[in-house]
Amino acid sequence: MKKADNIDEYIAGFPEKTGKKLEQIRKAIKQSAPLAEEVISYSMPAFRQNGILVYFAAFKNHIGFFPASSGKEAFKKELSAYKGGKGTVQFPLDKPLPLKLIQRIVRFRVEENSKK
Repeated sequence: MKKADNIDEYIAGFPEKTGKKLEQIRKAIKQSAPLAEEVISYSMPAFRQNGILVYFAAFKNHIGFFPASSGKEAFKKELSAYKGGKGTVQFPLDKPLPLKLIQRIVRFRVEENSKK
């Protein structure tokens, strides 16, 4: 797959079902961080406002969401239903995305980055 120059190109590189999930996450992030700039960083879609807020990416069986370790820690209880690593959460492709939770995490990250 060719490296994407923007989020539209990134999403266009995936099957329709996956693309819809990526668009849902993108929209949820935009609603929670309307001033954030869309970027591609480390070959993944990201939103930047006073530094990177969150990354997200599609994988074979899940959407990876990367809210930094602080974002993951702050919502540890709600995120415990999902697999993930230190600063990442895996949302299965065959389940609805927790969009309200994603929005709360993004708002937390906007607040956190505003203190930098």
